[in-house]
Amino acid sequence: MATYSHSKISTYENCPYQYKLHYIDKVEVETPTTIEPFMGDMVHQSLEDLYKRKKFKQRISKETLIKFYRDLWDKSYSEDIRIVKDGLDAKNYKKMGEKFLSDYYDRMKPFEQMTILGLETQDRMTLPDGNQWHVRIDKLGCDDKGNYYVCDYKTNSRMKDQEEADSDRQLAMYSIWVKDKFKDAKSVKLIWHMLAFNKDAVSERTEKQLKELQEQIVNLIKEIEKATKENNFPRKQSALCDYCVYKEQCPSFKHEIELEKIESVEKFKQNEGVIFVDEFSEIKKKLAELKEKEDEFKEKLIQYAKQFGIDIIYGSNKKCSVKEFEKIILPEDEKEKIKFVQLLKDKGLWEEFSMICYPKLNSKAIKGEIDKDLKKMIDIEKDFRLSLSQRKDIEDE
Repeated sequence: MATYSHSKISTYENCPYQYKLHYIDKVEVETPTTIEPFMGDMVHQSLEDLYKRKKFKQRISKETLIKFYRDLWDKSYSEDIRIVKDGLDAKNYKKMGEKFLSDYYDRMKPFEQMTILGLETQDRMTLPDGNQWHVRIDKLGCDDKGNYYVCDYKTNSRMKDQEEADSDRQLAMYSIWVKDKFKDAKSVKLIWHMLAFNKDAVSERTEKQLKELQEQIVNLIKEIEKATKENNFPRKQSALCDYCVYKEQCPSFKHEIELEKIESVEKFKQNEGVIFVDEFSEIKKKLAELKEKEDEFKEKLIQYAKQFGIDIIYGSNKKCSVKEFEKIILPEDEKEKIKFVQLLKDKGLWEEFSMICYPKLNSKAIKGEIDKDLKKMIDIEKDFRLSLSQRKDIEDE
């Protein structure tokens, strides 16, 4: 049995290939992190120190909190931390973190909302399939009425709305652990301290919802185990790629990074890959233009044939046959399509007029979702699909 966590599962969902590099291949990278999670970590550690000071009846002034944060930042920051957003530098993020802490201090002092049971609590719980789930709670508290609070500090630049809070998986899984550990728990409130907005998002789960959530987690783990067994970890490109520390190892970005290191335009244009893509792009453009031209001349030939009442038009070396024929137009409305198909079946004509849907069969076969006897009769081989798209970095310029 293995140990899983919210971040581990989320990594697989965001990009299976990143999951492989991080959790299976354990690839070491030169760039340790990006600035957003670094700033978040500095804020987390500062708030942890604040509540520890309160526990031991030490002075917990705002000045003490901010000084701890600044000293920790100066000690921990390094120049190799990536800053992705244009126009921002480390000082901007440092000041941002200071404001988060200052606003939180003013809103929460004297910090008597709950009895603190744990800070950065870490433990494991057993899932229904026997695997372990890693529990890590920023702040765990309770009151004298049997209410328990699972709190998470968030430095996101986007406010978590109620729908998102009610569907969040991370804290919901932790609430299962809380109910198991603390039998007197009458309720478990899930609280996200949205520090950028100086507000909280609050949610709670029913027993039914928690049971369904565990089933979803178990199914995701099965998917990961299957991918691991088959060594099948496709890349999934998204906006998150700009923040990925494995970008240099990713086949989807290796060439781009290689080109970024080329200093002269001349050498850039001499790169074999650049030449291939540029020529391929030019060919595709010419083919599209030719197709447009072809359609234009088809229409001209049809109109010419109609005008002179002929069905063969002669050129210097070739002749073109223009034959009119009839074709059916199937119902386009979805309800009408369903009625049409059902009527074919009712009339006993479905077998005669239906055909194998190759894309759907291909997809099911690749995913291993077809009958085993059918699978024995087909072969699966590797092929390539090429597609051109505009480079986003060029687009932005």
